[in-house]
Amino acid sequence: MATNNTAITQADLEAPLAYEAEVYRKGLKFERPPFTFQTTDWEPQAKEVLSASAWGYVYGSAGQRETHNKNLAAFKKWGIIPNRLVDANYPDLSTTLFGEKFQSPIAIAPVGVQKIFNPEGEIATATAASKEGVLYIMSSASSTSIEDVAKANGEGPRWYQLYWPSNEDNDITISILERAKKAGFTVLVVTLDTYMLGWRPSDMNNGYNPFLRPDSIGVEIGFTDPVFQRKFKLKHGKDIKEDLGTAAAEWARTIFPGRSHGWDNLKFLRENWSGPIVLKGIQTITDAQRAVAAGMDGIVVSNHGGRQQDGGPSSLEQLPKIARAVGDKISILFDSGVRCGADIAKALALGASMVLVGRPYVYGLSLGGEEGVRHVLKSLAGELSCTLHLAGIPGAGRDILNEDCLVREV
Repeated sequence: MATNNTAITQADLEAPLAYEAEVYRKGLKFERPPFTFQTTDWEPQAKEVLSASAWGYVYGSAGQRETHNKNLAAFKKWGIIPNRLVDANYPDLSTTLFGEKFQSPIAIAPVGVQKIFNPEGEIATATAASKEGVLYIMSSASSTSIEDVAKANGEGPRWYQLYWPSNEDNDITISILERAKKAGFTVLVVTLDTYMLGWRPSDMNNGYNPFLRPDSIGVEIGFTDPVFQRKFKLKHGKDIKEDLGTAAAEWARTIFPGRSHGWDNLKFLRENWSGPIVLKGIQTITDAQRAVAAGMDGIVVSNHGGRQQDGGPSSLEQLPKIARAVGDKISILFDSGVRCGADIAKALALGASMVLVGRPYVYGLSLGGEEGVRHVLKSLAGELSCTLHLAGIPGAGRDILNEDCLVREV
């Protein structure tokens, strides 16, 4: 959790590798872990337990999966250079963003509709994040209310991700922001590339759009919002619970309005959110510079894991260019294609201060609820710590882990 300048102890440094030690200790009594540590196996194992619709949703990407595949391949173009005889303690994985110190540079990326993967849904993930001291970023497409997620997350650090309604629904946007702030979400993450859903063959093959079904999955934030409730009743003459299908479709149109906002509209968010604002979906130097000029506090270099637009560049390819251009002016976070601890190390070295993980923890949620998510988070943190330590890199901070620690091999 955020520690606000609390000193890092020896126990903190050793914590990420404690999971490995525990597994080997139990192995002496012939106990085997319930989940695999081979990160590439999480995906096929999740496929075995999920419905075709749920699997198609989490695995699916836009078009021919070109952008998705580029995301994965980009990490293999970089190698971590090991340094020998570095007499240093276990690496310090802590990072500081917006005046808050986090014990890990790993964050839970905002993923919606989590109850289609496990009945515990966002409650399991938010609880796991809190217990592991990992930042939780809540999706606007949650199947759980803002207030219930906050309760599950407890004292853990949490940010709120906004799918931004059109200007005609500014009153709904204000209501959501007020609820998030009241529930202890400290940073607003505005996703820029989802004003409509991408062309996803896997979802279309299943005829599956979770936001249109007559239930609360993916639309619970709207269903529990007093302004949306009031507007729906005025328009239709009935409560949401009396016509879930119509309400779901209307909320989907609200958060996926079909047309993007403009840069000038960021003033509205600044006027109605008192904390830091981060723009998610930045892929070019020009847009990163515009974010700086607009007074934004951070950006996430991201292509939505290849789920929105196909045929684009990998996020990792764009990251160092953007970091060199604006890294001293704005906080940079990263997501898209992260599958293991070494991937996280490379993204940090190429300019990120925090790395968001998406599909891997969803696979953990599918395989084991809260414990499955905790397993993924522990595994990623442990591998990151081990990777840095064996490379003679004593920390994850930008002053230690940077592009000089890597070699371009392709």
